[in-house]
Amino acid sequence: MAEASPASIAVIGAGVAGCALVAELRLGGYSGPLSLWESGRGPGGRTATRRSRQDPGLRFDHGAPLFNVTGRERPHLVERLLAAGAIETWQSGRAVLTASGALRQEDAADPLGQGALFRGRGGMEQLCQGLLGLAGEGVAQHYGVMVRDLAVSEQGPWQLLDREGALLARADWLVLASTLLAHPRSRLLLGWDSVPLVRAARGLADPELEHALAALASIRSEARSNLLLLAEGAAASAWLGCPFRLLRFDGAAEQRWRLSRLAIQPLEDGRVAVVAHSSAVFAAEHLSVYGSRSSIASQLERRPLQQQEEAVIAELSEAVAAALAPWIRPEAVSQTRRQLMRWGAAFAQRPGLPEELALCRRSRVGFCGDYVEGEGFGRVEGALRSGSHLAQALLKAMAAEDIGGSGCSGGSGTGATGGTGGIGGTGGTGGSGAGTGTGTGGGVGQAPSNGGARRRDGLRGGTD
Repeated sequence: MAEASPASIAVIGAGVAGCALVAELRLGGYSGPLSLWESGRGPGGRTATRRSRQDPGLRFDHGAPLFNVTGRERPHLVERLLAAGAIETWQSGRAVLTASGALRQEDAADPLGQGALFRGRGGMEQLCQGLLGLAGEGVAQHYGVMVRDLAVSEQGPWQLLDREGALLARADWLVLASTLLAHPRSRLLLGWDSVPLVRAARGLADPELEHALAALASIRSEARSNLLLLAEGAAASAWLGCPFRLLRFDGAAEQRWRLSRLAIQPLEDGRVAVVAHSSAVFAAEHLSVYGSRSSIASQLERRPLQQQEEAVIAELSEAVAAALAPWIRPEAVSQTRRQLMRWGAAFAQRPGLPEELALCRRSRVGFCGDYVEGEGFGRVEGALRSGSHLAQALLKAMAAEDIGGSGCSGGSGTGATGGTGGIGGTGGTGGSGAGTGTGTGGGVGQAPSNGGARRRDGLRGGTD
């Protein structure tokens, strides 16, 4: 009897959670069609690194400058990343600034400074790049693509749609590693008339999914407006003379200067990148100011308001110069190349999504990210653990499914790195479908399907 193709999985969001999920699935033996969708220019999410095609030496870790692990047991993915050389321990100086301008060595009050500290080797993006390396070839990666809408019927499969309503891909299982498509903030920030997953779920009558969506809707996140400075020459030397590489503003200092953190990042060519994170209050007051290099604003064809952006840059620049006056002169700020980045959902606030709602088996929907309750909530560690836990739950759920159940219809997608094709699936009554994926890595992959009797979970070597 012919073998059925394994169930396919589409993961939306190539941040830490999404990349950890992909790595854990492959390491756990899942060999089915697996696609990763990201609206940004590459993987990373909160650990993304901003680079420039015109300036290869430029690098800004514009989100998290490091990550920490506080749990009793270090995630095995961290051990694998260390062994692969993708990450390294953080050994640079940290300090905290008080409202009086006094500097003291950082203490345990900083949630980011507890436990073991790590950073990406050569940029924070290497955390996610390393996770995708652990996954190996065969993951169809799609960057610079916004999944704008979702559709599904009771028989499945899930359909990923672009902003014109055109089909991007089909998949048996849908994983949201970002809350954008499931949270009301998409209506506020992007002007959408409805929340995509909420609308798609109405016809499924799945109480578990409805419970998860209600919990997601109640989650609040703090934003940040981040100022990016590139210093050269004397200005770079001044920044390198500061007695810290990572500075936290205590509560009173944050109120005074409206800044929460500042990271000094020396570059290989002698220049210095500086990233100043605003306070949550400041970011909330300027939430509509994207920054001229916002990938989402570009995809939505929203032109940044130049005057507003320049005003925010000026206000943050003045705050940085005032707060760091004991160590740098004003020109070390003013004589730099400056950019603005809005970090919309920087820090999830409790209560988060209960872990038992992270996988809705009936609807075949999963959620992972730092917004899921558990160790490391609201931090990179939480995203990493959440992706790993969801992958393990998915493997168990797929293994438990009936042999020969219906699969998804054929679909197509273009992978950024080549490898396996997109979202081909099985016909539930002997129908067939094929999906293809192409990429710069070469090759076209197909997932042909016929009704059959092999396990649809895609686990290597598994038999029934």
